[in-house]
Amino acid sequence: MNGFTNSVFAYKALSEGATRARVTYRSLHCCYSGACPDRGAAKRVGVSNQFALLRERRFAPFFITQFMGALNDNVFRNGLVILITFQGVRIFDLGAEELANVSAALFILPFFLFSALAGQLADKYEKSTLMRHIKLLEVALMILAAIAFMTASYSILLLVLFLMGCQSTLFGPVKYAILPQQLATEELIGGNGLVESGTYVAIILGLIIGGITVSMNGNNPYLIGLCLVSFAILGYLASRQIPVSKAVDPELRINWNAWKETWHIVAFARERRSVFLAILGISWFWAFGSAMTIQMAGYTLHVLNGNETITTALLVSFAVGVGVGSLLCERLSGHRIEPGLVPFGALGLSWFTLDLFFAHSVEYADAIHSISELLQRDGSWRILIDLTLIGVFAGFYSVPLYAMIQERTEKEHLSRVIAANNIINSLFMVIGAIFCFSVLAAGFTIPELFVMLAIINTGVAIYIFLLAPEFLMRFIIWILVSLLYRIKTRGLENIPTEGPALLVCNHVSFVDALIIGGSVRRPVRFVMYYKIFAVPLLHFIFKSGKAIPIASAKEEPQLLQDALDQIEAELRAGNLVCVFPEGAITRDGEIHQFRRGVENMVERFPVPVVPMSLSGLWGSWFSRHPNTGAIRGFPRRLWAKVFLSASEPIPPAEVDCEDLQLLVRTLRGNQR
Repeated sequence: MNGFTNSVFAYKALSEGATRARVTYRSLHCCYSGACPDRGAAKRVGVSNQFALLRERRFAPFFITQFMGALNDNVFRNGLVILITFQGVRIFDLGAEELANVSAALFILPFFLFSALAGQLADKYEKSTLMRHIKLLEVALMILAAIAFMTASYSILLLVLFLMGCQSTLFGPVKYAILPQQLATEELIGGNGLVESGTYVAIILGLIIGGITVSMNGNNPYLIGLCLVSFAILGYLASRQIPVSKAVDPELRINWNAWKETWHIVAFARERRSVFLAILGISWFWAFGSAMTIQMAGYTLHVLNGNETITTALLVSFAVGVGVGSLLCERLSGHRIEPGLVPFGALGLSWFTLDLFFAHSVEYADAIHSISELLQRDGSWRILIDLTLIGVFAGFYSVPLYAMIQERTEKEHLSRVIAANNIINSLFMVIGAIFCFSVLAAGFTIPELFVMLAIINTGVAIYIFLLAPEFLMRFIIWILVSLLYRIKTRGLENIPTEGPALLVCNHVSFVDALIIGGSVRRPVRFVMYYKIFAVPLLHFIFKSGKAIPIASAKEEPQLLQDALDQIEAELRAGNLVCVFPEGAITRDGEIHQFRRGVENMVERFPVPVVPMSLSGLWGSWFSRHPNTGAIRGFPRRLWAKVFLSASEPIPPAEVDCEDLQLLVRTLRGNQR
């Protein structure tokens, strides 16, 4: 700290404005000492650990409400599936496999029909009151379901399944839209992870309870009825503790024309490209996941030669994996919304789904009746591990996409965008169910269906990543940064959350842009020397990230003019632009003179300038250190600590290159 303090006082002595120097010193010192007002506010709003949210009233009652709803859904649905598959129940003269797919379609259909209405209601009305009314509807439906189970009114159970889909349709937009109102941005990935993992814990319990209650009392299933009603009442009681979340668009006029409003909100969701691509990614995930889980009963019966206990074990493995993957997202992403996890998740989904075919592709001759018998059979452990890892990578895939939608959508329209997401989800799930039904009807086996799903998943992922290179770019950045360095950030809350700004930073290595781009929450357009822009592999990342190549007036005067025009265009569009004013990567680890290009940029389009500094990179493989750098030999200093710091924005009228250089040197301190 002594070297840092001395640098600050040196800046004060050299600066022409003593008042401004005092402000600068105070802001820099506060940010480093942890007393920065903005940092304190962030700490009061956010929590450092996602599990701490479970102690907060702004999250815990909602979490319990969502948990109980997911639990009830799965007790009911799994009880019905077990009844149909293993106890020979026929409805409308349909067999077990046909009824499984019909049941899935009945539950999904309301999402397509009524999501537009649900999104409007969630934007127009206060959300905690809306949740309580929806949970009361669930209580009524569960009473009807209990009566239908006990009287063996199986056609009524299908009606209840459809009505539960309607209830879930109403709940969906409220569920995802309330999180950004109650949580800080840095809590969204952790909050979504908890919701996803909690949902899948509820699924596990629902599968177990639904299966056990039906198998124990198949002839008189009063026990499942008691569970359904009890869980619904507990969910309603929890919903009464959810804090008020004000209506975001109370003047909204409800459009009761479902078809017209459906097309309207889907078109609305398409206005922001990154949000719509995230919706497409989530929709494919639901098509893939539902196709996999629907086949588990048939896979158990026709391949593993097992009973309902084995089906439950397989589904529990998948659900445990999703819960674990969802919770790991926050740690792997460093509390940021990290799109780079999405390709990682897609890769794992394809790999382990394909391996499920090779684990065992033909029917076992001997029947099994317990989990212990399953575990003693050759290949069974591999099947369970594959299903668990499919779930883990499903969590990596889905959680960042949900968080992206919540962060990048305007709050007054979020519920309707979530509704559009649900509509497209349901459409994909119906298409997935039809595809599975057609493939199995054509004579293919369920393991062969898994191979097809793995191949299609790979193709869909490649297509989405070609449409949105940001996902693949962030994935490469995430891999490089996570494997090579431990990034510690300070003062990044000084970067404006919206609107244009110019970031200036010292230039230490070839990966400076990757580290800054991977740490700053908003997309950043980097201005870089055109020869670095052309470095193999990095060129794809820089181009996908819309980096701006630049050259000196002596080298490429036209390229320089084009770069300045593009910088102005990006700033006018409200984006962040980052420049390295030294003009070259340091060859001795020191910060060199800042060129006046920054002043020229601000003169063309006045925006605030945020000084930033990088330290800890000098001597690394990507630096120009004469002995250990220049990207030659074996990489050194793997997983080294790197510090990225930022100070308060400087108004455009006060931008001066010499002052900026001193500020950046002060931020960096003595560590190179």
